[in-house]
Amino acid sequence: MPTEIKINPNGFREYDARWLYKKDINLPGLENLGKGLGTQIIKNTNKKNPRVIVGHDYRSYSEEIKSALKEGLISTGCYIEDIGLSLSPTVYFAQFELEADAVAMVTASHNENGWTGVKMGIKKGLTHAPHDMEELKNITLNKKFIEGIGNEKKINGFQQVYKNDLINKNKISKNIKAVVACGNGTAGIFAPDILRGIGCEVIELDCNLDYTFPNYNPNPEDLKMLHAISESVKSNNADIGFGFDGDGDRVGVIDNKGNEIFSDKIGLLIARNLSSKYNGSKFVVDVKSTSLYLKDKVLLENKCKTLYWKTGHSHIKRKVNAEKALAGFEKSGHFFFNKPLGYGYDDGINSAIQVCHLLNNQNKNMDEIISELPKTFQTPTMAPFCKDEEKYQVVDELVKKVKEIKENKIKIDNQEIEEVLTVNGVRFSFEDGSWGLIRASSNKPSLVVVTESPTSDDRKKKIFEFIDELLQKTGKIGEYDQKI
Repeated sequence: MPTEIKINPNGFREYDARWLYKKDINLPGLENLGKGLGTQIIKNTNKKNPRVIVGHDYRSYSEEIKSALKEGLISTGCYIEDIGLSLSPTVYFAQFELEADAVAMVTASHNENGWTGVKMGIKKGLTHAPHDMEELKNITLNKKFIEGIGNEKKINGFQQVYKNDLINKNKISKNIKAVVACGNGTAGIFAPDILRGIGCEVIELDCNLDYTFPNYNPNPEDLKMLHAISESVKSNNADIGFGFDGDGDRVGVIDNKGNEIFSDKIGLLIARNLSSKYNGSKFVVDVKSTSLYLKDKVLLENKCKTLYWKTGHSHIKRKVNAEKALAGFEKSGHFFFNKPLGYGYDDGINSAIQVCHLLNNQNKNMDEIISELPKTFQTPTMAPFCKDEEKYQVVDELVKKVKEIKENKIKIDNQEIEEVLTVNGVRFSFEDGSWGLIRASSNKPSLVVVTESPTSDDRKKKIFEFIDELLQKTGKIGEYDQKI
């Protein structure tokens, strides 16, 4: 009897695919995903034998998943070039360096153990958008596969090619002592070498590969990881601390005093640093990001413009590409540097390097540089549980609710809502620059909640209490992953 093909349709997310292995997907399901992806690549490139770069992260089951995915790809006629153990940005870079037609990276990024997934893309520097994911889902679930004869070759030594590319372009003159934390994820064999290579003195923290993630999940938004980096920065008297996620496309930053700097503020500092050299540039930020970009005096003086767009690495990199923006910044720590600084995709190590350039260019400590920004009170990203099949409907209802509150001029902490932005869930702003956000998570059964106030910590909390009350009234919300 043939093995059952298991592939939960909910695993096809907005811009990548993620499942609990083997509960929601099994190896025959992954082979079918490969057949679906191969068919899609062939259709979109009009090539009988497109070349596809494949890599995998350091989870105990990632190699067997990659093997099944490759079998599917090869059966459609794809020529696989396997670069082995990789970060997502290593695979993206390989598409440019090796002039390939598409990429498939086996990773569940920062999701807990048990999860697997694939990040994929056809156009160089871009990953699948929602319409690509819908097309892939349709081909895969309906088994509309092309048949062909493909092949596979191993590309040896590509890790070093990727490292050298970043090192050779980014030498610094200042001695920067950096704590480099990788949460025992794949970045551990890349980030320390690269940052040492550009001239940093590196203190390694949890850089040995261990797929059980014994200390904490490699997620730079995770408070446990940030606290560990903070302690190491203080005890080593370091200039900066960097935390990388499981597949190396995101970074979290801790200053020399051990304080976490939210990634949207790091983005603003980098944007300021770039704006004088690249006058009149555009920057793209996601809806979870601070409101400071809009009124920043340095950006305005240098005639730079900031656009707020949908959260999600695929959405932001596509917007950066479409707008020909110089860079894009996401609050989760995905940063995107367009030419001449990068190829437009998100690379956590390149992002850390840009922070090193910022320190290299100024005769100041990181805490002094950050203190030049206006102070705001901001929550971490909070994710209350909400079923995948209900979360978008819940958000649609909340969008209507918030619009009603604005129309009826109902005050929250004595402030009326001034603006409602609905490019991604609902972000509502007040006249003092305070704001709140509710959106559906793109890769988990949860919502996403963030609030910020430039006025007071109390106002930040009041906006959160208002959001939480709206959520509880829906009756469809579970526990938060973290909460203020």
